[in-house]
Amino acid sequence: MKTLLFVFALLACSIGISKAQSSYDPHLAEEVGADQYGMKKYVIAFLYRGDKVSEYTEEERGKLQEGHMANINRMAEEGKLVMAGPFFGNEDLRGLYIFDVQDLEEAKSLTETDPSIQAGVLKMELKEWYGSAALMMMNELHRKVAKEII
Repeated sequence: MKTLLFVFALLACSIGISKAQSSYDPHLAEEVGADQYGMKKYVIAFLYRGDKVSEYTEEERGKLQEGHMANINRMAEEGKLVMAGPFFGNEDLRGLYIFDVQDLEEAKSLTETDPSIQAGVLKMELKEWYGSAALMMMNELHRKVAKEII
């Protein structure tokens, strides 16, 4: 009985795998830059609280935040920023960016366009990351579910 269940589970898994393989879209894979595994390299910027936060008034930090959001939207429109968002809580780790770029240097130059980073209110740490190439579709999907864009 255990052998029969094992064979059934193995058969179910192989059917699931063949279905996944049969839905492969080579044109979409090429469009999003997928490798043979449906993956690609990204660069993630971890955004931390900067050393100069206390040097700015609440009003000044509000204006920097407006510039920060405008910069995020610009990078997304250019197709360089795949995802961005803040972390909950009030810890030093504030948020992240996921960039579709070739190397750390390009990601660094993009993060340095952020007014909050320029002002020292945020600082960043960059890491290369290997993830699903389907993330490239996130901005288009986000526009379909957001009633308002921040």
